[in-house]
Amino acid sequence: MSSIDLAALRANTPGTLHAHHFNAAGAALPSAATLAAVIDHLNLEARVGGYEAAEAARERTERVYDLAAALLGAEPGDIALVESATVAWQRAVSALRLGPGDRILASASSYVSSALHLLELRGSRGVRVEVLPADGSGRVDLDALERALRTPAALVTVAHVPTSSGLVEPVAEVGALAAAAGVPVLLDATQSAGQLPVAVGPPGCDIVVATGRKFLRGPRGTGLLYVSPRMREVMRPSAPDVRGARWVADQSFDLAHDARRYETWEAAHALRLGLGVALAEALELGVDRIQERIGRLADRLRRGLESLPGVRLADPPGAGCGIVTFVREGQEPAQTARELRAARFHLVSVPAAHGQWDLGRRGLPAVVRASAHVYNNEDDVDALLTHLAPAHPRRRTARAGGFAGTGGARADVIVVGAGVHGSSAAWQLARRGAHVIHLDRFPAGHVEGSSHGRTRMIRRAYPSPVWDEFVDRAYDAWADLERDAGRTLVTTVGGLFARPATAPGGLRGPGCQAVDPDRAAGLFPGLALGPEFTAVHDPAAGVIDAAGALRCLAELGRAYGVDQRFGCSAQGWQADGDGVTVETDGGTVRADRLVVCAGPWTAELLPEFAGLLRVVRIVNVHIGASRPELLSPPRLGPFAVDVPDVGLMYGIPAFGGSGVKIGLDHGPADDLGAPRRAVTSDERETLLALARRFLPAADGQVEEEISCRYTMAPGNRFAVGALPGRPQVLVAAACSGHGFKFGPAIGAALADLAMGTERPDLAFLAPAAMGVG
Repeated sequence: MSSIDLAALRANTPGTLHAHHFNAAGAALPSAATLAAVIDHLNLEARVGGYEAAEAARERTERVYDLAAALLGAEPGDIALVESATVAWQRAVSALRLGPGDRILASASSYVSSALHLLELRGSRGVRVEVLPADGSGRVDLDALERALRTPAALVTVAHVPTSSGLVEPVAEVGALAAAAGVPVLLDATQSAGQLPVAVGPPGCDIVVATGRKFLRGPRGTGLLYVSPRMREVMRPSAPDVRGARWVADQSFDLAHDARRYETWEAAHALRLGLGVALAEALELGVDRIQERIGRLADRLRRGLESLPGVRLADPPGAGCGIVTFVREGQEPAQTARELRAARFHLVSVPAAHGQWDLGRRGLPAVVRASAHVYNNEDDVDALLTHLAPAHPRRRTARAGGFAGTGGARADVIVVGAGVHGSSAAWQLARRGAHVIHLDRFPAGHVEGSSHGRTRMIRRAYPSPVWDEFVDRAYDAWADLERDAGRTLVTTVGGLFARPATAPGGLRGPGCQAVDPDRAAGLFPGLALGPEFTAVHDPAAGVIDAAGALRCLAELGRAYGVDQRFGCSAQGWQADGDGVTVETDGGTVRADRLVVCAGPWTAELLPEFAGLLRVVRIVNVHIGASRPELLSPPRLGPFAVDVPDVGLMYGIPAFGGSGVKIGLDHGPADDLGAPRRAVTSDERETLLALARRFLPAADGQVEEEISCRYTMAPGNRFAVGALPGRPQVLVAAACSGHGFKFGPAIGAALADLAMGTERPDLAFLAPAAMGVG
């Protein structure tokens, strides 16, 4: 272990900054170098073309075969590069040309896709499939295999490590028995390549399939197929391709002599180059050292799980690699995985449908799977064990009618405000097991604050790099919400953000590119920028279904047991020891933590903000068009134009049946004591004039008008964190006109802080940084 520079490894693995990643068995975190190799080649393809880029990278692509061969102890000619382990499996098994009566002996550890293929061959071609029994350790019963091999067989297939546990099959012994019987062995090294040594050749394996995305840390969409020279003599591809064959005459063709006969011409060259970098890194570290490091982390996790009441290890006795499976009493594994993911622990649940010959036969409907890699450290393991400990708030579990624990006037957390930030915080807290009381002074669905309306934009383009990491978290958090809600809420269409060519500053960001007016017109024909403007193109910008998001958050909150009390106003609060007491117009409620997301009314509950926050009136209009496709993606995406002597106009394309939306990001002060006013004719005409100038196709009527109360903070930032000196009170204030895109990420941050997880990445948004003392 001393030869592995863990600090350097983690610094070269960007994903370690965002979560405790225990999903190497699903898709491991790539290194920054691997990511750069992929992106650089994609950029080269964009500049010179795909064929030309492939030719330029030919030597590096050839090197990938050398590296894969070195990993397996093979020759480069024995290697085919494919899209996944499943593709490798299918091409190999298809090339065996199995027919009626051919007998396949398969381990119970076989992966679901392999098993499905075998079952299909049984039904369609009459192939006989026999699943080998397991011994007391869970591994292949070698005595049973020896007896089975006394009868002729066409193939033995075994998964080195299954997807459903940390079992390690006795590959060398299986290979020796099969070799003695003259039967080829197909090894599925999907879960072992990169964390365990994989040996080929006699008396080892004749065929090996592996993926790049798991313990090899390569990109998704890459895989390896090894076929020994002996087996290539009998394995003809069922669908030859120009990559692996040469058409030599009218009625004949020759196959490539090497394993490339199993490849196809079309391939993602960028991904293969990324795989090459990942293979080189694995070889440089050394698989033996990687195995030792991962093994120590997995042992630490297994020992810790064994000591936790209410948690049961699900691995068979033969487990011994980086995969650890467990179940939590009284909770579905899928729910356990969701709660842990919400707390930034990335792992998955594996259902019996992914391993019927293993989990199904062991009577396990599902398990939680944690899989460490070399970039993990002991702190990752200990943090996971802490979050699984019975004393941790996450141990509360949902039940009919609410959450276990005290109800009524007592909760773990009180959340004030049902806009996007408060609703996101309530959802995040409740799905982690907290009992949440959620208050809002207005009825559900009100339009008094700043979270209503159909759409919002999301973008990576920001003026300062200080925002980049939090923007990344915003995108991840929206994806998390989409998974939990089961619907799409963010649609990526690209965005343009323009300013006068002579103006200083402007937006920038990962993946963003400055463009001139001609290029801007090519990207968004619906937006008319004059030659006096320059713009930044953000390909990751998109449209958020804002109304749908608020509905989903409310529904998910109820599903996780949030006690929603809308139309119930928080009148005031006071510290109550380590907790808080909140006075409402419906009575007194108490909790360990108070989360304030009150938007324009923040200063009423937190007077410290009174001199810092300004409530302003913002109006938007949706405008129709005789040809709405001219104002819809891809001809128009989210945009902003800094208009001299007017201000920053922003807009969202026609989307979901509504017209193009535009507004200005400034407005007059708004009086919270007065009723919300409708859009005036002057406000309407100002926006229509901007539309006529910059959106020529917006020739229709105003379809919808919206007025909002935006809460602006100094420097257009917002505060997220605990009040100085009162850690039991957390706040998210204020949107400053750009906070909706961060809604789920702010909710996750507030849930982290409420449950004791530090978030140093948010130091620049701490209330103290805004001047709150």
